[in-house]
Amino acid sequence: MNIRLLKAAFLILVILIICPVLTFGEELKPVKLMEPQMDIGRPLMQVLKDRKTSRIYSSEKLPDQELSNLLWAAFGVNRQGTGKRTAPSAKNWKEIDIYVSTADGLYLYDAITHALNPILKDDIRSLTGTQSFVKKVPVNLIFVADFSKIPIPEEEAKVFISAADTGFISQNVYLYCASEGLATVVRGSVDRPALAKAMKLRPEQRIVLSQSVGYPKKKK
Repeated sequence: MNIRLLKAAFLILVILIICPVLTFGEELKPVKLMEPQMDIGRPLMQVLKDRKTSRIYSSEKLPDQELSNLLWAAFGVNRQGTGKRTAPSAKNWKEIDIYVSTADGLYLYDAITHALNPILKDDIRSLTGTQSFVKKVPVNLIFVADFSKIPIPEEEAKVFISAADTGFISQNVYLYCASEGLATVVRGSVDRPALAKAMKLRPEQRIVLSQSVGYPKKKK
């Protein structure tokens, strides 16, 4: 009996030692993005000519540099002195947050530090839209309006402002993708209550749109 107790105690000790290591290894960690490249891109008129929506994607992962460039183009800081961004926002409220859903988990883009802050380690890409392809696209951006940053009482005005500001950001994504040969589509077809629950959003946060980004699937 004593031997059995010793074996049980030893097993418990091993579990207590190993489990914290496993838990730590599974944690989603912050990602400091690479500096965005400012010397790339094609002439604006050519980019506008090639701007389009795509729904057929390769599952190939976006390189770290590509993701960095994409997020900066979307809503990064382009004036360090003031913290103002690549897209306008009403009264400079900057009420739109960009969440980045990948196979590794869910992150929140921090434009000030140009980094990705971890939110969830779960792959929730399938919840970012109703179409079947979204679960395999390497990056799904989720544009979330934080109504607490809009200091006006009218709900309708908050909806209008956040929709307009999301449109500016989404178009930046479209133009970057057209310039760099990436595929993208912005989507309003989202089960917002289900996605908001999975993202653990606060009541004052509202999902506006989501946008898929990846490489176009090569024709066989």
